[in-house]
Amino acid sequence: MAHAHESNTKRIWIVLAILTVVTTVEVALGIIKPAFLHLHGWGTSWLNWIFIILTIVKAYYIAWAFMHLEGEKKWFRRAIVWTAVFLICYLVTLVLIEGDYLHDTLAPLVKW
Repeated sequence: MAHAHESNTKRIWIVLAILTVVTTVEVALGIIKPAFLHLHGWGTSWLNWIFIILTIVKAYYIAWAFMHLEGEKKWFRRAIVWTAVFLICYLVTLVLIEGDYLHDTLAPLVKW
């Protein structure tokens, strides 16, 4: 028995719509740059944290939809997703720590 071919047109449009909404929010926040989001959070401004989180959400959803992770076994999905989440969080932490150090070190020498 052969499996019937299913059309994924609806699913592709849903993925496109979700990614478009997230990207539109990112672009709108980048253009508007609300003043209340420029307050410093942990290591950087809240606006930067929103960009970091939305970018991680988009990357996860792209992997979920286009790499077909939803059809894989539970532990395989977790191995891929949690490894990527850990590495991205580690990279963001290092960049924020080093950026803060450079800002503190070079602040007397450079006019920001």
